[in-house]
Amino acid sequence: MSGADKEVLRCPTSLPGPSGRGSPALRRGPGSPSWRPCSGAPDPVALGGFWSDLLGWEVVRSSPEWVVVRPPDGGTGLAFQLETDHVPPTWPAGPGDQQMQQHLDVRVDDLTAGVEHAVALGARLAEHQPQDDVRVLLDPAGHPFCLF
Repeated sequence: MSGADKEVLRCPTSLPGPSGRGSPALRRGPGSPSWRPCSGAPDPVALGGFWSDLLGWEVVRSSPEWVVVRPPDGGTGLAFQLETDHVPPTWPAGPGDQQMQQHLDVRVDDLTAGVEHAVALGARLAEHQPQDDVRVLLDPAGHPFCLF
């Protein structure tokens, strides 16, 4: 991967431009979404594989430091970057605990089957379940996500 590719592949940080409607510096055009959620992980390749398998999406970029998965229709996907000192969030967080910065909600046709599938791929069912019709799980890097 060239230095120019690494510049494009970093998780973008964007502030509103002068119009207040997004940064004019964001890369736009066919096949290049101007944003995507990015999660840190000690093993982005393994985490990208988990989410690819869970969602039925394609791995479209993969290196030891950076993985991108995207739906087959080419829409906005998910990115995973190497964080060698990754500290998984605590669910639910208490005072002084590492808090989650974001989580994903995934709709499934059958909650029980969805949980079984996610667990078979490496997710763990969280101990705390705040709702009867939603299940909180932890992905292999410890990020909480919900199936509903």
